[in-house]
Amino acid sequence: MLECALCRNESKGLLIGIEKNSYTNLGFASHDKCALDCVGFHEQEKGNCMSSKSTEQKSGQVVVPGERLGVIEEFTPDAGTFVKDGVIYAMVVGRALRDLASRHVSVYPLVHEVKVPKVGNRVVGQVSGVQSDNANVRIFQIGTKLLSGVFFGVLHVSDVHLRYVDSMFDVCKAGDIIRADVISEKNQTYHLSTKDKDLGVMYAFCSRCGGTLESKRQGMQCPRCGNIESRKTALDYGKGLV
Repeated sequence: MLECALCRNESKGLLIGIEKNSYTNLGFASHDKCALDCVGFHEQEKGNCMSSKSTEQKSGQVVVPGERLGVIEEFTPDAGTFVKDGVIYAMVVGRALRDLASRHVSVYPLVHEVKVPKVGNRVVGQVSGVQSDNANVRIFQIGTKLLSGVFFGVLHVSDVHLRYVDSMFDVCKAGDIIRADVISEKNQTYHLSTKDKDLGVMYAFCSRCGGTLESKRQGMQCPRCGNIESRKTALDYGKGLV
């Protein structure tokens, strides 16, 4: 990546472009002729600086949760990021910041106090996939607050019920709306639990015709086709506000 002379002299300068011709100094060196969205990324109208194209997100570019920022072989993950399978992703909505000197990558939030799931939060999400021992959940709500970003959680069969559960296929199916508690963030993954009686599937859909299942004495029954399925439902199934 090419840098102008002023950038080389002040290689630790770090500014974030909030609006055109308006910058917020994060406490590092700055200069008049070249404003940086982040280290190595230059605005053309502020100087004759050049930057190279990359297959990853450019420094200074706005990113959303889940966007790829790089790999751990190239950068050290910092604030606002998480790592999965050796790949660094954005955790919040903000600007990707790459410090090429220290090889750190972070995301500076565009909105203060961005809402992200934390241990102890009660969340609502949609089941995106089910295996025999776990289910993947796309979290879209924390408490009563809808999220603008996308977060993913995992519900393991051992965290479904106080009693033994043999298979996740008896708990939920893809497309179901589920309420759960965040019990861990181990390995940068939101681990969920539905052991409480208020937790579990809030709305379930027939795997045959897609109709909304109704809770009956014999199980979860589809009023369209009569199909009967099994779910671990929340106490207020079909009534909870999403």
